[in-house]
Amino acid sequence: MTTMLKLLFSVGVSAVLSGPLHAADLGVLGPTYPIAERNLLDEIMANLREKERTGEIMRWQEKKKTAANEAVVNPKPVPGLSRAASARTYYYDPTLVLDRNITDERGLILFPAGTRKNPLEVVTLSKHLLFFDARDSQQVAKAQELTDFYQGKVKPILVGGSYMNLMKTWGRPVYYDQQGTLVKKLGITKVPAIVSQEGTRLRIDELAMQ
Repeated sequence: MTTMLKLLFSVGVSAVLSGPLHAADLGVLGPTYPIAERNLLDEIMANLREKERTGEIMRWQEKKKTAANEAVVNPKPVPGLSRAASARTYYYDPTLVLDRNITDERGLILFPAGTRKNPLEVVTLSKHLLFFDARDSQQVAKAQELTDFYQGKVKPILVGGSYMNLMKTWGRPVYYDQQGTLVKKLGITKVPAIVSQEGTRLRIDELAMQ
């Protein structure tokens, strides 16, 4: 671009920027209508106010509260279990095998992959674990009998029924096997079943109910 062209370009730009700006009226390009849609937030608030007025929100809250209380008082029973018709005894080895190296903060290997360790070599099972269904009065009676026999050194763990009601009756802690995590791990399929430590193994006795 020559010097003269640069000068003319600068003058032109300055004139445009310094002069008054006008908006051109292009006319109406099509039919126009007033905005009739309600604001989305207003719509939501109006809907909520209506539900509150009719009591629908209160009923929903009460329903949720009742369902939550029911889940606490009567948890869902663990699926896949049945009442023991015959006795069975078997053993569970809790030995762990590392699938990767365990290192310290400097990357030094503390325990290499393949290391085998049995937790029962370090800690002992201080109480018998007793799994039973509190919906079955005979199983509850059997659990009470075993608790007395082992002089209270039993941890009662329900797989069905209300642990809160049983706690009130017995006046001692009662536990629940949430989602059957323990019975699945130990291979328990029949209840009542009692778990005891024998050396570095766990002995599981499924107790026949007459």
